[in-house]
Amino acid sequence: MGKHLLINVVPWETRVALLEDTTLVELHIERGRERGIAGNIYKGKVVRVLPGMQAAFVDIGLEKAAFLHASDIPGEEELPPTLAQEGEVEAAEVVPPAAPELRPIEERLQKGQEILVQVAKEPMGSKGARVTSQISLPGRYLVCMPGTRHIGISRRIEDAAERDRLRAILEAERPADGGFIVRTACEGVTKREIHDDIRFLTRLWARVQKQAEASAAPALIHQDLDLVLRVVRDVFTSDVERLTIDSPDDHARVLEFVKTLMPRLVPRVHLYEGVTPIFEQHGVETKIARALERRVWLKSGGYLIFEQTESLTTVDVNTGRYVGKKSQEETILRVNLEAAKQVVQQLRLRNIGGIIVIDFIDMENAANRKKVFDALQEALRKDKARSNVLRISELGLVQMTRKRTRESLEQLLTSPCPHCGGTARTRSVETLAYDALRRALRESALHTNSTRIALRVHPEVAAYLTEREPHSLEALARQAGRTVAVEPVPELARDQVEVRLGA
Repeated sequence: MGKHLLINVVPWETRVALLEDTTLVELHIERGRERGIAGNIYKGKVVRVLPGMQAAFVDIGLEKAAFLHASDIPGEEELPPTLAQEGEVEAAEVVPPAAPELRPIEERLQKGQEILVQVAKEPMGSKGARVTSQISLPGRYLVCMPGTRHIGISRRIEDAAERDRLRAILEAERPADGGFIVRTACEGVTKREIHDDIRFLTRLWARVQKQAEASAAPALIHQDLDLVLRVVRDVFTSDVERLTIDSPDDHARVLEFVKTLMPRLVPRVHLYEGVTPIFEQHGVETKIARALERRVWLKSGGYLIFEQTESLTTVDVNTGRYVGKKSQEETILRVNLEAAKQVVQQLRLRNIGGIIVIDFIDMENAANRKKVFDALQEALRKDKARSNVLRISELGLVQMTRKRTRESLEQLLTSPCPHCGGTARTRSVETLAYDALRRALRESALHTNSTRIALRVHPEVAAYLTEREPHSLEALARQAGRTVAVEPVPELARDQVEVRLGA
């Protein structure tokens, strides 16, 4: 199955799509005003210690104080790593050692104390960021865990001889005060490449320490890479056949990054220069729209229904139009097997985390229930986010949890519908505004003999563009080489856009 990374960069946002053949399996979005903070390291100040919750709140300079749990504070003995970026550094693939008994948090932290922390989970809704004082620094092949002696190896590296080789290299090369996790991308690489990654991460940690000593809390000490380079570091592995990016400037950055870290993959990096926008060329825009729908059709004719609430997500499996050719049990088994694979694919694409309940169609045969459960487990092997799955019940219910580190696709791209009291969702004004900007960019590329762009949109979208996104409008004008005017048109629906090009 061929993998293809598509990177779409415009001044107001960056979007990354991972395709397996033609199937969209992952989507990452970073908007200019809302760059993610997961992985960032801060020097914070403890503002409150809560013995009853065994937690503390830490001021790291953001609007809301960050939450620090006792389990994320190392004791005197070495603790297993709790990595900041689960989905990116494959923490789910590592078997940590057993944790020692902790001391109470009130004996380890006091109000006003300064502490170095790393963001493990983005702020979501009314909640502040979740942080850990167990710092982890991801590199290309390794993850460095300063202050520990632990060595872990990705579970996806299955060859025993290769695991022994990598462990031996790390034991010989690592510094005295550093632990490491071997990432999947490390499989088959040379001792020299591993040595270089250790050297890079050791120097990075030294810079972090020096910056922390010179800074007063609260302060940002280290910022993780932006989305483009982070995806290249974490997702652009040897099994990705092609990386295509549509920005010449970012293409140059990616090439330089790849030449330094993974020169063997340089021939796979390509600049997209087509007139049709890159996501439209590969049908990604349509796939994103489908990823926001409640109903997902299966090839067999069955379908899934996704219901997301604040506390959990339910997935209902239905036979739909599929009636089968043999027995009812065979019909149900086939739909459930297809559903197991599709559910995991949708969880990855929609970035759904927290508690998930899957209601498979009832199966009387215990052997068939095991087949469906095994298919679900096999599909989850492709998912880097940590998950925990309970056995399928006699009623066909599966309860599972999936690590949540950032907002779901629905939370990112939609907002509560103002016309129905919040019982449903509609595309947010921000998403509609960015769609309008992309539409204008596309139209201007198709019609090169104009000097002016009139962007006619609903007044709500027009107000957002002119009041909140003047810099994006300026960037559009520069990129399109035309003057841009935004015209509010009350007669248009919120999602309607008219682009008029004139002299």
